Amino acid sequence: MAQQVEKAVFGGGCFWCVEAVFQQIEGVLRAESGYAGGHVERPTYEQVCSGNTGHIEVVTVTYDPAAIDYHELLEIFFASHDPTTPDRQGNDVGPQYRSAIFWQTPAQLEAAREVIADLEARGVFGAPIVTQLLPPAPVWPAEDYHRDYFLRNPGQGYCAFVVAPKVAKMRKNFAHKLKKT
Repeated sequence: MAQQVEKAVFGGGCFWCVEAVFQQIEGVLRAESGYAGGHVERPTYEQVCSGNTGHIEVVTVTYDPAAIDYHELLEIFFASHDPTTPDRQGNDVGPQYRSAIFWQTPAQLEAAREVIADLEARGVFGAPIVTQLLPPAPVWPAEDYHRDYFLRNPGQGYCAFVVAPKVAKMRKNFAHKLKKT
């Protein structure tokens, strides 16, 4: 019997962080960095960083819905970044770092709306959630040197001081969702 797979596309700041978080989650088959939502075909990292292409740094999460559901992915997504800051995550500033969900199905859109409404009703972040809910869009793959960046460069400055703490927080809060090694 063939394994069923689904995709989720999340923008939560630098894609190195988002990719590193989701790579460790049970049921996630792949987490791949890329660019979505802009008006330039096959943009480069430098073009996206200019802030002029309209793209968002995203991660396409390919997952097994029998092992993890979309609601659980949304919980991890919202816990792993600040969805209240427009066009920034920490010191990363620019439209490419905005919080966004490119829903792939109407069910994903509805789930995202439900999770956001719940988080806001509970006042989890203490400020309004600005995460954009955007329709499916082409995702252009990031350059090869961005793939598995944290796994390959854990001692690099940004990885050590920005990515590693986000991964550690996720590992603590979602220990029950981690891949068995």
